[in-house]
Amino acid sequence: MNHTVVEFVLLGLTNSRHLEIILFLILVIAYFLILFGNVTVISITLVDHFLQTPMYFFLRNFMLLFFCLGTCTFFHVAAMSFDRYVAICRPLHYTTIMNNRFCFQLVLACWAVSFLLMSPPIIMIAQLPFCGPNVLNHFYCDTSQLLQLSCTDTWFIEGLLFILSIIIVPGTLTITVISYGCIIITILHMPSSSGRKKTFSTCSAHLVVVTVFYSTSIYRYNRTAQRGGQGSDKVLSFFFSVVTQMLNPYIYSLRNNQVKRALKESMSKAFSSSRRQP
Repeated sequence: MNHTVVEFVLLGLTNSRHLEIILFLILVIAYFLILFGNVTVISITLVDHFLQTPMYFFLRNFMLLFFCLGTCTFFHVAAMSFDRYVAICRPLHYTTIMNNRFCFQLVLACWAVSFLLMSPPIIMIAQLPFCGPNVLNHFYCDTSQLLQLSCTDTWFIEGLLFILSIIIVPGTLTITVISYGCIIITILHMPSSSGRKKTFSTCSAHLVVVTVFYSTSIYRYNRTAQRGGQGSDKVLSFFFSVVTQMLNPYIYSLRNNQVKRALKESMSKAFSSSRRQP
């Protein structure tokens, strides 16, 4: 086949019609929860003065950044881990270190570094010729499978992507592990048992999301391109793109007492306002 491919066919998650219906219902519920959780957290943290802190500033950008530039998410998770480290391990210096200017510069750095690292392979992939099969065994346009369909040698791009994944994923994971390691040590040295329990409860929930996020990412991206489109890749991608994003707003924010208080106050004001209207 010597014609130029201008479109690609995605096989989706399954070929079974019955499973497609079940998965459709599951994804509809999941996307509704993601949308509801993200919009709720973003709205309430913008409206409530007490929630306009570095933690929620990072969280608003984190929800946005995953859909705009996935690579930036890794840097943002590391930044959020550093924020928690300063808040718990150096509470007296928190407002001085995590000021508005530094937080803005940190988010801007996440964007800039991500664009600088990922621009070269994106430009090279956009210029690849495709003249053969156009079927991708995935539910989105996966880079590794897209490279397999190119009718030219892609070893340089594959090697570059592998090196970048080594830099990005384990690099940001190191910062996250060190931050939470220091947090755990600080928690163990807290004199108050109630304080230890409360802080550890919050951090353990964060660690669950971080563990799922990085474990799937490392297996999915920190390896050379796999031929044939393995089914396990679709399962991991599903966890990475759907499950973790569904858990993020509920674990990072909606379990927080401050967020619960702000939600109750907002709902109470809305209810009172509706009752006063004729």
